[in-house]
Amino acid sequence: MNENVKFTYKSNDTEEWLDKVWTRPIGYQWALLFKRLNIHPNTVTILSMILGASSALFFAHGSWRTEGINGLLYNLIAILLLSWANFYDSADGQLARMTGQKTQLGRILDGAASEVWFILIYLSLVYRFYQHHTLEFWLLHIPDNEQNTWIATLIYLGIVLYAGFGCHSRQCGLADYYRQIHLYFLKGETGSELDNSTQQQKIYNETPWKGNFLWKIFLKTYINYTKTQEIQTPHFQQLLKKLQKKYGSTTHIPQTFRDNFRTHSLPLMKWTNILTFNTRAILLYTTCLFDLLWLYFVFEIAMMTTIYYYMRHHHEQICKKLFNKL
Repeated sequence: MNENVKFTYKSNDTEEWLDKVWTRPIGYQWALLFKRLNIHPNTVTILSMILGASSALFFAHGSWRTEGINGLLYNLIAILLLSWANFYDSADGQLARMTGQKTQLGRILDGAASEVWFILIYLSLVYRFYQHHTLEFWLLHIPDNEQNTWIATLIYLGIVLYAGFGCHSRQCGLADYYRQIHLYFLKGETGSELDNSTQQQKIYNETPWKGNFLWKIFLKTYINYTKTQEIQTPHFQQLLKKLQKKYGSTTHIPQTFRDNFRTHSLPLMKWTNILTFNTRAILLYTTCLFDLLWLYFVFEIAMMTTIYYYMRHHHEQICKKLFNKL
């Protein structure tokens, strides 16, 4: 069983410990069920979006301070739904690798799944603050009236939007990119999903609007996603261009270079894992259960951003050093 689960990993290098002992084994069982039912991985991804999005409704009403035992119950249901969504998010990739049903749409949907979850969850936490802000006002000695409530909620909304789009989205996008880069040198082009904006723009330009409206929208979003990744990694882009010019493809890159890159990149994989789901979800569950939502966003903006810049700086230095040695 363990070997079968390992077969569905992207690679042992890029798997987080908690995923190995918890998420992947459970995701594998779901993947086996979906395989028997002949359900496509993309359908599983959409189901994960629905489950994760549904958790937002329960997070919104999870304040035990004002709703008592019902608030605690809503929090537990929200945690269950988001965990379930994460199992499906694992199962879709495992199913795709088991059956060979890998598609470009699947890649785009998989990347968008957690974005859908957290956008709605973050907005639900703004609503929760609006409804249940009494303790925060009391601690800050703010009179609890309608005008102050709206002002505080708008400030809270601004903080949440910055945490979501300015921090969370960039962190996850770059972490995913670094894992795909690692897989690119570890397994080659076929073993990674290292896409570039030029390639995606070409697909977009060659795809007619007629009969492909939604697909064109997905592609346009994905082009912007890959451009953001490339803008953040100038030294890697230089290294990649030099390698492609010198060797053509990863199959011709010397194994010694690929091993050297893996040696330098491997220690950063733990940081890419911290910046994706598990750490963020555990903190979200804890702060919601204790009704300390502000603590989650402080951690998101301060600690996770610090890790993001640390990871980015070190990866860029690795690429710069290897570029100069070529």
